Amino acid sequence: MKSLCIFEDEEYKQLQPLTLIRPSYHLKCGILSLHRKIRRNYPNVRVELNTRGYLSNLIKQNHPAEIVNHVMSDMMLFLNGRILTDDTLVNQIPFEGKDELFISNNNFIGARVSGKNLEKISNSLKDVLSKNDFPNLPVKEVDVTIINYPWDLITYNHQELIKDYKKLTSEQENFIKEFPGVYLLNKKDIFLGKNVVIKPGAILDAEDGPIFIGDNVTIMHNASIQGPVFIGEESIVKMSATIYHNTSVGKVSKIGGEIENTIIHSYSNKQHNGFLGNSYLGSWVNLGAGTTNSDLKNNYGTIKVLINNQLIDSGKQFIGLTMGDHSKAAINTSFNTGAVVGVSSNIFGGTFPPRYIPSFSWGGSEALTTYDIDRSIEVAERVMQRRNVELTEIDKELFRTVFKLTEKERRDKGFPK
Repeated sequence: MKSLCIFEDEEYKQLQPLTLIRPSYHLKCGILSLHRKIRRNYPNVRVELNTRGYLSNLIKQNHPAEIVNHVMSDMMLFLNGRILTDDTLVNQIPFEGKDELFISNNNFIGARVSGKNLEKISNSLKDVLSKNDFPNLPVKEVDVTIINYPWDLITYNHQELIKDYKKLTSEQENFIKEFPGVYLLNKKDIFLGKNVVIKPGAILDAEDGPIFIGDNVTIMHNASIQGPVFIGEESIVKMSATIYHNTSVGKVSKIGGEIENTIIHSYSNKQHNGFLGNSYLGSWVNLGAGTTNSDLKNNYGTIKVLINNQLIDSGKQFIGLTMGDHSKAAINTSFNTGAVVGVSSNIFGGTFPPRYIPSFSWGGSEALTTYDIDRSIEVAERVMQRRNVELTEIDKELFRTVFKLTEKERRDKGFPK
């Protein structure tokens, strides 16, 4: 039996807080997740997933057909879940071949292992892998793009929207049609799913890039969308919303105000006036009316971001807000350039809160304290019930685990327990 194993390495920490409650390969760029992109490059192949132990039950719950953290093959191609695939991947790393280790610019990309080599490795396989887990293999240098930081996902979103659009639209029926009072510019690069509603006054402009609108999406009056853009199924684009290029929105989300160069996971709301740019939001995020982020420093310098307790110079001139799952911002909250908010935080206040806010924080510019874990779970359950999604016991246990994992971070900031 031969399998493809998509794994996590230690660098998932560089993608926190987005990877606190999901494996790195479930992050999205363009239309699809990194995981789905890899799988599409190796179709009709048995796939196994490797992840941190505390996430394994979540993956089994949400993807019951997947094999998680359990090697069951005679030959296995291991691929790092942080890679951003392209059409050259399969040629550089064929599914079958001799045992070897794959490296790209000192990044561990993967390994192909079989027989006794695989038997040795499988007996000591860790939740998070490194090249040291594959000793004595010949090394092959490959040219593969890898995601190191959250802003890399934003950087590549333009090209990935175009690539994913071409692949997905070649496989699906386009339900595009004329709508009264609606302007569809460069219609050949606009894809509409089933039962899409577009109200009069809306403009979908695909002259600079394609627009993919999923099933059952509603686009309200006078909304403007400039491609490349993806809007996931059952989402709502509010009246007079301005959605600029390089924006991806997951399913069942509400989107309004001004957005550009931003990725938003499913079940998140940014439905009111306010600017969101060069940002990445997890799932179940809610930004209150008037919430705005800065994505450019007044001196036009490069932006430094606190990642995994290290201040990283991104080399980028534009970086906005990175916000973990289940976090909320009250009305008129303003986030500084390169701000990071952890998982399940509740932020409010009239002036800029700190540029780095740990998971399970409560407060804003004047003071931050610990967001009680039981209250956090109670709110998440209430929010999810409104969308007919159950917060399971596995989900609740995940909340409690992440609360413990991030406790030191809050302590270091002087938070109470």
